[in-house]
Amino acid sequence: MNNIQAINWTTFKNQLLQHPNLELQFQYAQDKLIDTSYHITEIKQAPITSVDCGGMMNAWTEIVIQLWVPENEQQEQSMKVDKALSIIEVVEKMLPLNPNGIVKIEFGNAEFDTRQMFPNKIIVIGNTLTVDLRPDSVQCKAVERGGSCGVNNDGEECCTVIPPAKSKLPLSNLATIQTCEPGSGCC
Repeated sequence: MNNIQAINWTTFKNQLLQHPNLELQFQYAQDKLIDTSYHITEIKQAPITSVDCGGMMNAWTEIVIQLWVPENEQQEQSMKVDKALSIIEVVEKMLPLNPNGIVKIEFGNAEFDTRQMFPNKIIVIGNTLTVDLRPDSVQCKAVERGGSCGVNNDGEECCTVIPPAKSKLPLSNLATIQTCEPGSGCC
């Protein structure tokens, strides 16, 4: 998951249900909106099971809404929220979606590599419901729990800072040291 507060499916869908007559738009970067001719091509439900580097099992579900912009298709307005809801209704008749599933939006175009992003905020401006998207990030779940990533074969913790080794002065060098001053190696 991510440091941003993820939105679950119930919360996301309820936001849509509150504004069925608005245009639905997605902002994928600062001042960059997905072209109004976009389509919702599929909705995926992905149960994730993982074991993190600290040896802890994790499980969650992601619900991914995939958006596609066809080439050479022009449209003045984005789809209305109620059209998106009708697509969701078709999906939910065949695939019951986990109400606690984390919502991600999958999108890419010629200027923006395809990726899955989190709905950060859902904003009503005029006759448009805009879903502001933010990229996911990599994190260490073990460190976020206050632990570490486990230990290596020598029993040392993997994600802790190891202090630099102190250099050792061979005993044979002691005979050549005349005085014991800071930095001379005799102390």
